[in-house]
Amino acid sequence: MSQKKARGGGGSAAAAGDDSEDLSRPPPLQAILLADSFTLKFRPITLERPKVLLPLVNMPMIEYTLTWLETAGVDEVFVFCCSHAHQVKEYLEKAGWTGKAAAGSMAVSAVESHDAISAGDALRFMYDRSVIHGDFVLISGDTISNMSLKDALQEHKDRRKKDPLAVMTMIIKHSKPDNLTNQTRLGNDEIVMAINPETKELLCYEDRVDSSRSYAAIDKDILASNPSLLLHNDMEDCYIDICSSDVLSLFTDNFDYQHLRRHFVKGLLVDDIMGYKIYTHEIHSSYAARIDNFRSYDTVSKDIIQRWTYPMVPDVLSFDNCLETKLHRQGIYKASDVILSHSAQIGANSVVGSATNIGDQCRVINSVIGEGCKIGKNVLINGSYIWDNVIIEDGCKVSHSVICDGAHLRAGAVVEPGSIVSFKVEVGKNVTVPAHSKVSLLPQPSNEDSDEELEYADTNSGVTDSPTLSSTRSNSDQVTAPSEEEDSGTSDESGTCGVVGYIWTSGDSGIQEEWRQSIAPIPKEKLEELRHAGFAGDDDGSEGEWNNPTVPGDNESLGTVEETFQRALNGVSEENLILEINSLRMGYSLQHEDCAGAVFYSVMKSALAAAQSTNEALGKWKDLLRNYAKTVDEEVEMLLKFEEMCQETTKEFSPLFSKILPFLYDKEIVSEDAVLRWAEEKEHADESDKVFVKQSEAFIQWLKEAEEEDEEEE
Repeated sequence: MSQKKARGGGGSAAAAGDDSEDLSRPPPLQAILLADSFTLKFRPITLERPKVLLPLVNMPMIEYTLTWLETAGVDEVFVFCCSHAHQVKEYLEKAGWTGKAAAGSMAVSAVESHDAISAGDALRFMYDRSVIHGDFVLISGDTISNMSLKDALQEHKDRRKKDPLAVMTMIIKHSKPDNLTNQTRLGNDEIVMAINPETKELLCYEDRVDSSRSYAAIDKDILASNPSLLLHNDMEDCYIDICSSDVLSLFTDNFDYQHLRRHFVKGLLVDDIMGYKIYTHEIHSSYAARIDNFRSYDTVSKDIIQRWTYPMVPDVLSFDNCLETKLHRQGIYKASDVILSHSAQIGANSVVGSATNIGDQCRVINSVIGEGCKIGKNVLINGSYIWDNVIIEDGCKVSHSVICDGAHLRAGAVVEPGSIVSFKVEVGKNVTVPAHSKVSLLPQPSNEDSDEELEYADTNSGVTDSPTLSSTRSNSDQVTAPSEEEDSGTSDESGTCGVVGYIWTSGDSGIQEEWRQSIAPIPKEKLEELRHAGFAGDDDGSEGEWNNPTVPGDNESLGTVEETFQRALNGVSEENLILEINSLRMGYSLQHEDCAGAVFYSVMKSALAAAQSTNEALGKWKDLLRNYAKTVDEEVEMLLKFEEMCQETTKEFSPLFSKILPFLYDKEIVSEDAVLRWAEEKEHADESDKVFVKQSEAFIQWLKEAEEEDEEEE
């Protein structure tokens, strides 16, 4: 290790001094980084490249993880790799992580195995190597964080002194799942955790709750033995664990432990004989998230661009001696050598990598473009991720998709939302790649029947050779290169014929479920379907409040606006908050009035959560509200959302409606015209919909009289 190289080797007195210093020095903090995800969620891409080396805002995922570990004070990291092990090892050497010898630097070692098919196997292998000598950090190479480990590590050590059975501390953070989809913003299913509020001990962990039911099952013994507990469905598992060395031996003693959570954590929680305990540490202002699927890939990318992960941001991190990336206004990052046409438009929250050329009349919106790309004229790229050395010819459209290294989209090609175009795939002229398609030069494996198996290309962990494509087959199988007629531009035929590669078929769940973990926004028809299913109630005919939407508008994107506002309460400037909400509005194609309602809802909910005066909250955020209430329509939308809140989700405000309405008027958040129009729209409504109009009757009458006086004076 580097510390040993920094020590001198003088005489016996010096040696004795070193020995006494070693006794007082705390043991080095070690980490095990799993460079395999042991799932299939990123196929077909991961057949050719390991997930941890996939670019995340133009930087390999593992670079973020290693950089964080180093800044967090970790002394030694063991990178466990199995699938594509040689690629991971080459990267670590090229990037300068392995072989570091400077005093105080983090030592990184690659540990290779070709027999592991699960995280459990990986940890058993590490136990056999006998390289972990104390507490260690367990993390996967697809985790992004900027948190400090100091407090969590100290809590873990203090518990261990009092109770040797406290073997793990899990890092968690607040993340409210959408009540329509029962998923977090990262595309993960909601987790139900039971936690002792005093000790923070984890008592129950369920990550696959049946969303068709409005309840979760908790063992009665847990309730009997714990006088109080907190039951959460609003916590996100960050997959950062501080473990004692006992954890490795537990995996060795139990070969049934394969999955870290479903087997190990749940196994320990129900094991009454051994008595091992798991605790939680909740972070608040820091960032931590794991990229588990394509939706979380998209979400975390946006968080990086919008600087929630600082200092893990494009203009601070550098990779492979690339040219400096500079931050410009509206969250636009560009390398210094980008060639950008004067008529091209780069929208807010976008990144353009080095040596990329963007042609005339192009529009890039909420997207990341890698290095060495050639973008032709009149190209539209919206909410997408274009990796390195991609060629996109004139007139192409790419929406909410991933285009991998070396891909080539010929003129007029269209890639519809949710699609994955893998390495070196060629899409012919005027060809449309249908929504949620996966296209690869590699055929789909016939034995792909589980999402908990290893992402493994072959026994050599290398890149599988591309097959020779020589015949045209059905759209769900192999398709070939464009014919000479198509290549010359004389053919107008569209469809998937004209793609060099294989169109992969969906799994057992079919394309109907692709929206759950897709980069593309959830389709409106799917939200409508979920809404109806939620209000249909359970089998007994009762309405399930569990499935009722908590955000007026019943839209996942509006829920994201609320979550963005909640994070902004930690001190983000109002200017940056407006910038992020505007990017969400463009990314989800929201109307301005939709944002107005969602922002108003968020402000009012924040007042309720903080036991704060509504007038104080509205006064603090009045400029933000005015920014989204510039027209009468937007002001009316705020009032309608306020009405819905009082009737459905936050009934505490119901008796205050008639007092808050004049305050909104006094602070010029809503105008006289908006209040009167809102009241007029209610004239022919049912009596149940006139409750708040009647409650505010005196104020509305006063406005009408004032309006009449103004007209008479004129």
